[in-house]
Amino acid sequence: MADQPMPLAGANSLAAEPRGSGAFPPPGEVRFRSFNRLGLWTLYMKEVRRFFKVQTQTIWAPAVTTLLYLVIFTLALGGGGRVVLGVPFATFVAPGLIAMGMINNAFANSSFGLLVGKIQGTIIDYIMPPISNAELILALVAAAVTRAVLVGLAVAGAMVLWPGVNLTVHHPWAVIWFGLMGSILLALIGVLTSLWAEKFDHNAAITNFVITPMSMLSGTFYVISNMTPLFQTISRFNPIFYVISGFRFGFLGASDIGDSNTAVLHGAIGLGVLNLVLWVAIYFIFQSGWKLKN
Repeated sequence: MADQPMPLAGANSLAAEPRGSGAFPPPGEVRFRSFNRLGLWTLYMKEVRRFFKVQTQTIWAPAVTTLLYLVIFTLALGGGGRVVLGVPFATFVAPGLIAMGMINNAFANSSFGLLVGKIQGTIIDYIMPPISNAELILALVAAAVTRAVLVGLAVAGAMVLWPGVNLTVHHPWAVIWFGLMGSILLALIGVLTSLWAEKFDHNAAITNFVITPMSMLSGTFYVISNMTPLFQTISRFNPIFYVISGFRFGFLGASDIGDSNTAVLHGAIGLGVLNLVLWVAIYFIFQSGWKLKN
């Protein structure tokens, strides 16, 4: 009849279109058609604000702790005008302490969010929003790297005022690359830890028995040439050793990775490849829903 409303354009075609033909995904199938910049930014800012609200604990306290390491080891080992890699001991140890503070806090940040979500029952806030697993991982890692950079800047600012420390940068690319790659590496390990852990004791176990020994035995306070061949070999299988030594190379222009700049470059490439492999592995773990959907 003429007085009946006309059907909307395309309504009949949508109604007749099979459910799985492309207009609508099948029930239960998640489909992401584009990069969700807003969702990524929102999650990133959530994680940043989470640690920034307690910045005294998450940024300034680690900076003070790292500065105390410098004071203690300088007084204990730097006496008598001790020189390492051609510079005073305080100048030698300072870049390593900055890098160690950065990577430890990157791990602390990324290993906390998902774990707390699982314990408190708010994990749904991470896995239900319309963002892909790649975007979720990127937001968690980026927030952890942000905290690492802030801690590194705070530590460096304090060390500049310490007598006997010279933080002149000889190779800016090495400072940036090894600082970022080290922070990303520990952030990815932190995400993996938060996936595996079911309580805070599990997180503490990884921190105390894996991360801390790797950090302390990474050449932060010494050069590995002073060690026996066995322990030199063990140190070279420690990725944090390359982070510390490469970061120090950026400041001093010298490193115990090798006798040439090519060895430092190989270490830089190796860290990049390791991060890529770890990122892909974590992505597939997220895809499987391991420890998240049980």
